Amino acid sequence: MEEARIVLSTTSSREEAQRIARTLVEERLAACVNLVENVTSIYRWQGAVEESLEIMLIIKCNVEKLAAIETRLHQMHSYDVPEFLVLPVEGGSSAYLRWLRESSQ
Repeated sequence: MEEARIVLSTTSSREEAQRIARTLVEERLAACVNLVENVTSIYRWQGAVEESLEIMLIIKCNVEKLAAIETRLHQMHSYDVPEFLVLPVEGGSSAYLRWLRESSQ
């Protein structure tokens, strides 16, 4: 469990989200990426309050892949400052966590 992490990010389009997700999984940086459509984000950007419809990426990975995921995300992302938030995994089924570990090796 101490190895597993969840990374959150958003994109402005489904196409960009799919491209990033597929690349992260194909390159074995992530075991799985869920795409959640129709996420409304309200945020401050360059002094103004903005509102955007986005796609949320929920990236499941191992801790040792975080730096590579962040680098790859920045390379592929259209945003100047893409969201990259890392959450620890406090628990989960042993079978799922084993699959997660094995899928990104």
